[in-house]
This record gives sequence, structure tokens and C-alpha cells, in this order.
Amino acid sequence: MKKQTHLNVDVVIVGLGITGLSCARFLGSRGLSFAITDSRESPPGLAEMQKQYPDVVVSTGELDLDLIMRSKQCIVSPGVSVRHPALIRAAQAGVEIIGDIELFARHADAPVIAITGANGKSTVTTLVFEMAKAAGLDVRVGGNLGTPAMDLIGDSEPDLYVLELSSFQLETSYSLNSIAATVLNISEDHMDRYAWIAAYAEAKERVFQGGGEMILNADDPMVASMMRTDRKVIRFTLNKPGKNEYGLLEVNGELWLSFDDRNLMPVSEMKIQGLHNVANALAALALGKSAGLAEGSMLDVLRTWPGLPHRCQWVADKNGVDWYNDSKGTNEGATVAAIKGFANKPIILIAGGDAKGAKFKDLAMVAKGRVKRAILFGKDAPILEEILQPVTTSESTKDIEGAVSLAYQCAEKGDLVLLSPACASLDMFTSYQQRGQVFTDAVLELLNKEMSS
Repeated sequence: MKKQTHLNVDVVIVGLGITGLSCARFLGSRGLSFAITDSRESPPGLAEMQKQYPDVVVSTGELDLDLIMRSKQCIVSPGVSVRHPALIRAAQAGVEIIGDIELFARHADAPVIAITGANGKSTVTTLVFEMAKAAGLDVRVGGNLGTPAMDLIGDSEPDLYVLELSSFQLETSYSLNSIAATVLNISEDHMDRYAWIAAYAEAKERVFQGGGEMILNADDPMVASMMRTDRKVIRFTLNKPGKNEYGLLEVNGELWLSFDDRNLMPVSEMKIQGLHNVANALAALALGKSAGLAEGSMLDVLRTWPGLPHRCQWVADKNGVDWYNDSKGTNEGATVAAIKGFANKPIILIAGGDAKGAKFKDLAMVAKGRVKRAILFGKDAPILEEILQPVTTSESTKDIEGAVSLAYQCAEKGDLVLLSPACASLDMFTSYQQRGQVFTDAVLELLNKEMSS
């Protein structure tokens, strides 16, 4: 569908969907003229867009270069690469190319905490949000998680914004100035969009624009190298903390969350489990400290918050076998972290999907001695099987229901069955949430059948 026009507009939104709609609502509320172009014939949100703004020009099926060149500014949705030929042409002609986070930065006045990383960013973002609420602040959370950033801006400002940001969003952000920001970690992800991991890390590092406090993962060399000597820095580590660092101290054989040499709370009191979640908790504490949140309120949240769905989410325990749903493990780094987090139990790993160009070398190293069996599914199951065969027993199946059945047959008391795909879900599912729900339903159905038989 293509609407032709010869009228110039202030802004062209490139890419519809959730982000594009949020930008349209914001621009509409400000009385700015805008148009929309999308390479898809029927992009998500099209019907809603046409209902709310029937007079707005919408051009679909390809990016409309003529429309873009008649604008002053393009707001590019995260799913559209700024290296698209139409956008390169527009930039060369002087059209300003930005994203929704840059638009947000130009219009939001309240302090911002910004969180990115290959893995853990949704957990840390939500933890900081809960900590700010517990401290009595009026806080809004969104960005790459839940509510789009532009929908967070209302008639009044909150005390604090907490934003999860993707590398794609950061590529088109130039003036974000957070009071505190973090890159949690770097591992291979979106290698179908970035030529090498250094380019991915460079996009993530853009979260440190401005002059706010830098929260750095001391255990990740690529993140640690982002330190700037002219900025205030708090580090976090899973080792003994140094000065102005969050880390772990051992007290009478028990690990404690600590700051400098001061013990805060035993790790065992945290509601969320796994060593990767300990790192997430330390990062959240560091961000909260930068924002001036009360330490007691933050620790109370760590004792009570149960975690997010599809992120190492406990599903069931039957016959001494634990089942966990980590469908949000959409890249190698997330699955590596999940496996390391359950270091004391033999793991039956269910993985597969769209590898997005990943090579899985780190996964093979971590699986050795930890993963007793790998059950693989999806488009890139053969790639995973080739990598994992030298280090563990592996087999493929056509779907998650089959993988659950195989895992049930081979699991023994003391084992842990972990869905952590290390891949995107869109080869078989509409989202990682649907994939996780299919897994959970299959597990519960199988276990219920056993109980009734």
C-alpha cells in the first residue's frame, strides 16, 4: 500500500510497530506534521495508525526515498538499519537521522538511568525500577522493555526515568545524558547486523554519552575498557570488591553482597537465583546508589522480587528434577550465563532457533562438564549440534514438545532441565514469550499426565 504525496513534512517515521506508533502519538500531540514509511506491506500497528491518524501519509512495501528526502528529520525505528541505502542517501542530503531515544532525550527533563548490555538488562532495569518505587519515588520504566520511551513522557515529569536500551536504539542517540548508565556485559549478539563484536560493543558504549556516573562490569574486559578517567565510576564484580566497588565477600562459608569491605546481605536471601542474577543485583545496587536510593529499600527488593518471566523462571520440580524456562536466552551469552548460574547441578539443555550468525564457541566451553545432554530444535539446530557434539551428548528434535518429552525420558534425580535457546525465536514462534509459554505448557502437561496415570 502506498499513498503518494508531493507535500513536504517535518518528520518521516521510518518503521512502524510499537516504537513508530509511540513516536507518531508524540508528534501528533505536538502538532507536528509527519508521514510514515515501512519496507513491509502490512507492518504491525498499521490499522491502529490509520484509525488514529487517517490523514497521515503512509507508504509501505519499501522505504519511500522520495518521501524521506522531502522531510527535515527521520525518526528510525530500532529494527531498521541506519545503513539502509535510503537512509544513507538522506543523511548525505542533510536530512537529520535520529531514533526514538534521541527524541526522548530532547524532550524529557527528569533524571534518567540508562541500562544496556547483551544480557540481563531487563532484569536490572526492572530491579532498579522496583528499588526506586520502594524508595518512594515517582518512577517510569520503559524503552526497549515494555512501554516505549516516547509513551513515558506525559503532562508532568516523574522523579526518575529508568530505561532499558538496545544497541539499535543507541546507534541513533546523540544527546542522552543519564545520571547513571551501565553496559552490563558484551557477548556475541546481532552478528547478522554487526560485522564484528567490536562494532556491537561500540554501539553499546554510546549509553555513556553525557557526564553521569559510569557503572562498569569489572569482570568483562570489553566493558572494563570503556572507563573514562574524567568520569565518576562504580564497578561491580563477582569477586572480592575493591574500593568503590560492589562484589562478593565470604563470611563463615557464605557469600554476601558487599560494597567495599562492608557486608550488605547474604546471597542466599535473594529471591532470584543464579550467579548471573547475583551480578544483576550488584549492578542494580550500583545504579541505585548513583541515584541516591536508600540502601535498605534496595536490599528489601532483592529479598522479595521474584524475577521476570522467561528468565531462568522456575517451572516445576518433579521426582527430584527441576525444570526452568529461560526462553529470554536469545543469544549465546545469555545461555552461557544461565549454565554458569546453575553450576552445582547436571544440566539437560534444550536449545535452538535462529542463531543470528553466532558461532557458539563460548557455549561449547561452558557446556563441557556442566551439560550432560543437549536437546536441540529449530532452524540452526545443526550448527549447535556440530559445536556441542565434542563436549556432550546431543540430539535434535522437531519442536519444543518433542524436546520436553526427550528430556523427561532421560532426566534423573538431581538433574536440571533448562530451556535456554541461545537463539532468537522467530524461526518458529512469534516471540520468546510464546516459546517460553509453549515450553512451560508442555512441561506441566507432561508432569500432570504422570500424576494422573
